[in-house]
Amino acid sequence: MAVWIQAQQLQGDALHQMQSLYGQHFPIEVRHYLSHWIESQLWDSIDLENPQEEFKAKRLLDSLIQELQKKAEHQVGEDGFLLKIKLGHYASQLKITYDRCPLELVRCIKHILYTEQRLVREATNSISPVGGMMDSMSQKYQQINQAFEELRAMTQDTDNDLRKLQHNQEYFIIQYQESLRIQAQLTSLANLPPAERQLREPSLQNKRATVEAWLTREANTLQKYRLDLAEKHQKTLQMLRKQQTIILDDELIQWKRRQQLAGNGGPPEGGLDILQSWCEKLAEMIWQNRQQIRRAEHLRQQLPIPGPIEELLTDLNSTITDIISALVTSTFIIEKQPPQATIIIGTPCILNNNCVMEYHQTTGTLSAHFRNMSLKRIKRSDRRGAESVTEEKFTILFESQFSVGGNELVFQVKTLSLPVVVIVHGSQDNNATATVLWDNAFAEPGRVPFLVPDKVLWPQLCEAINMKYKAEVQSNRGLSEENLVFLAQKAFTSSSINPEDYRNMTISWSQFNRESLPGRNFTFWQWFDGVMELTKKHLKPHWNDGAILGFVNKQQAQDMLMSKPNGTFLLRFSDSEIGGITIAWRMVWNLMPYTSKDFSIRSLADRISDLNHLLFLYPDRPKDEVFSKYYTPPLCMSKPVDGYVKPQIKQVVPDECVCACACGRVCDSALFVPPGSDPTLDPEGEFDLDDTMDVARHVEELLRRPMENQWSGQQS
Repeated sequence: MAVWIQAQQLQGDALHQMQSLYGQHFPIEVRHYLSHWIESQLWDSIDLENPQEEFKAKRLLDSLIQELQKKAEHQVGEDGFLLKIKLGHYASQLKITYDRCPLELVRCIKHILYTEQRLVREATNSISPVGGMMDSMSQKYQQINQAFEELRAMTQDTDNDLRKLQHNQEYFIIQYQESLRIQAQLTSLANLPPAERQLREPSLQNKRATVEAWLTREANTLQKYRLDLAEKHQKTLQMLRKQQTIILDDELIQWKRRQQLAGNGGPPEGGLDILQSWCEKLAEMIWQNRQQIRRAEHLRQQLPIPGPIEELLTDLNSTITDIISALVTSTFIIEKQPPQATIIIGTPCILNNNCVMEYHQTTGTLSAHFRNMSLKRIKRSDRRGAESVTEEKFTILFESQFSVGGNELVFQVKTLSLPVVVIVHGSQDNNATATVLWDNAFAEPGRVPFLVPDKVLWPQLCEAINMKYKAEVQSNRGLSEENLVFLAQKAFTSSSINPEDYRNMTISWSQFNRESLPGRNFTFWQWFDGVMELTKKHLKPHWNDGAILGFVNKQQAQDMLMSKPNGTFLLRFSDSEIGGITIAWRMVWNLMPYTSKDFSIRSLADRISDLNHLLFLYPDRPKDEVFSKYYTPPLCMSKPVDGYVKPQIKQVVPDECVCACACGRVCDSALFVPPGSDPTLDPEGEFDLDDTMDVARHVEELLRRPMENQWSGQQS
């Protein structure tokens, strides 16, 4: 169902919130009459922080105006005449408003659509079936909204009490002035003759006594009113502080945590509209209570009455100022974090690091956009031990100053970006990424910047690298339990295949990306990062299809293939080379690993197609069934162009060679020679074509046939 249809069914506060989204900046009639067109446009495809996107925004603005004009032209009849005029007016108004700033129109409509969707979602979630339970998120939101209703009622109650106190105090002052007038009359009696003084003095004395008795009682009543009001304000401020703690210390911290994990490939942190709405309500109620406390203080100054109220009001003023200060300083946040791995060249400092904050009326946000900030030089600290430059973390400090209430309160606010690793060459990127991933995954709330645990449980790391893997490869197929066991074996140099054996094991930062794996010149992370890069750039469709087992060692591959027919093969990531994948098949050896460089020449699917002795993808899937949709169509032998025929690249292996199998018979490939028995195989038994060219030439001599030029197509 269209969002607008559902939005029109909102009720109560939700309906009021929806209606408040519209005004002269974007009339609700435009939303109504162009609802289908508005909801069908790709507003989210426009990056509001990129000025180059202004052209796309301008096209949307022009299309919106054309749609309005078209709608106006189709109006007929008496009622249609008025609507035609109104829609035409709105078209002109929108052009005037947004023609010079079309990105603001996009910002406005995105805000409207997001808020409508949220209100509809909240309304839908709140209507649970009989006997059903709302999900925990809806319950939490309901509790927060209920707390706001209580705060609104409490604030209204204290406002009523304050009005009553003010009325009573004004009447008290009138009576006090009457008392002074009576006293002045009594004093003036001294100038009268004794007889007249005796006649008038008793009545004045009685009147004064009555007024003073009333003033005494009323002074006590006023003092009680003041104390009662102060106690109510204390309760309101306690609840305000509790509500603010839930929103800032729970919800906002969780949003920041999601933002942090998004840097590791986690789901997007989500918009700030709900949090902004809550913070605006908090600010409104805090300010209302602060104004009430100031009015109470003003009444006390107008009529000082001895008692504890002065100290109470001082404490209330201090508390409410602390609350609003916490709100302002905590909500100064970085919505879009800077890149966490930065390459810099050149000379001093951060350029373009000043920006004026702007208020966007359509979204109600106060923000600053640093579009051209650049880092030109940085001072390195002294490193200790085995630390490298890619383990050194920096941060960008954002600070601003602004006032609230017409310079009544001035705030200096600061916030830190997520940690940034500064590198000078792309070769450092994988190590910098490791530092950022570890920090984003395992940082604790409220830490001293930027301390992280040196060791974490293996399942915690599994969660982090699985999240990163799915995000980098852009795949819903993550790492299986078997994959994670393989990685644990690699990380801990273990042979156990039982996942439970690794549940309580810890892995240190050094094991992750400082110490090389046994017998290798690279770390665990560097190997894993190479796998991600290769899969992301060249193997994603095959990974998504489940065609790549990948995380299988050589012995496991041999064991899996031994029971299968000849021609069965599998794809596994190379143990010996970063970012390499190899083909293992029955009888069971491995081609030299392919890397990104190889796949930039010829794809994996085409290479598998080229090798005729590869028949079944493990366990028993015909290879063409799996890979044919990715084969490059063969070139047709057309007429030469300018006398040239376009050559084709194709992967081949020697067709006939003596295979040193256990049976001693002649097989169809020279690649299947056990490790140790032939110097052409590397220490892992992987075939190196460069080192075996002499063998190939010898085979050619023996067979007395021309060697194919296709050797240049692949050095496997």
